[in-house]
Amino acid sequence: MRGARVVQKVSSTRGFARVAPHVIPALDRAVHRLTRGKVLLSAQLLPGVVLTSTGARSGLPRRTPLACMPEDGGRSWIVVGSNFGRPGHPSWSHNLLARPDAEVSWKGRDVLVTARLLAGQERAAAWQALLAFWPPYAAYQARVEREIRVFRLVPRRDSTTGGGPPG
Repeated sequence: MRGARVVQKVSSTRGFARVAPHVIPALDRAVHRLTRGKVLLSAQLLPGVVLTSTGARSGLPRRTPLACMPEDGGRSWIVVGSNFGRPGHPSWSHNLLARPDAEVSWKGRDVLVTARLLAGQERAAAWQALLAFWPPYAAYQARVEREIRVFRLVPRRDSTTGGGPPG
């Protein structure tokens, strides 16, 4: 447990916010590809998905490894547009606002999902759960003036595109 607290403290720093966005996603994508979707390196610390959204302007698929908070035993997921506590919303969150239908790779399964931006009481409840799940989110929010976007990803009907049924 002490090791987890050290990692949380380090990940709350501005230095981590400067370096991590350039290193962690690239490593995650490479390991995910090499293991055919079975391993996500950052998921050794936090659960994670690889989100494939559609570019808001380009219309092209965009793959982004993200930490997530699984709900209902991994039948839905909460993802946070923290951008490691840097100014500006991450591009994947803009893509989901423009085109909410997406896909996640979760533990070797590809699942078609619909993203919904949380607001009001629903966001407040999810945010409290997220802070209990990963306390550094509080430091990320404190560093930025924007409200960090929180999305719920819910499977669509006929949502599994490979690797068996959801769950």
